[in-house]
Amino acid sequence: MTIRTAQMSDASSLAALSIEVWLGTYLKHGINGFFADYVLHEFTAAKMGSLISDPKQIIYVSENRDGIDGFIRVTPGTPDPVAGASNTEISTFYVQPRHHGTGIGKQLLQTALNHCKGQKIGSVWLATNAENSPAIGFYLANGFTHIGETHFVIDDQQYLNNVYARQLG
Repeated sequence: MTIRTAQMSDASSLAALSIEVWLGTYLKHGINGFFADYVLHEFTAAKMGSLISDPKQIIYVSENRDGIDGFIRVTPGTPDPVAGASNTEISTFYVQPRHHGTGIGKQLLQTALNHCKGQKIGSVWLATNAENSPAIGFYLANGFTHIGETHFVIDDQQYLNNVYARQLG
């Protein structure tokens, strides 16, 4: 496995991985048109390419011999929604479910945190669905603290998210 900075040629892989992880994590009982439309609109190669080319975004990918199996995106300048603890967000953090527990997530997270420390960023924050127990356990085990709640909104529907922060010392 190699951890490296995302390249424009990764855009379609990141879009496909995002669709896989998002659907598998949040849609446990089937896919309806509302969520299908959201996913197909949000996770496109063009949007991923825009993120990769945005100098404000920090994106690292994990790549095995067959392709990308995870990525993390850090967005400085995004204040946390609850406590004012940080203005640097881990805005996306996806690892293919079949690779959970292999250390990929831990290595991606450590790479991103090391980058932030090198940029003199003192803390980071993230939000995750309040029902995503595996992710919550991972974040708590890796030094994050629950600091509040917010909502993820799609059209007029809201979904409870927990907000976590980590000091980088």
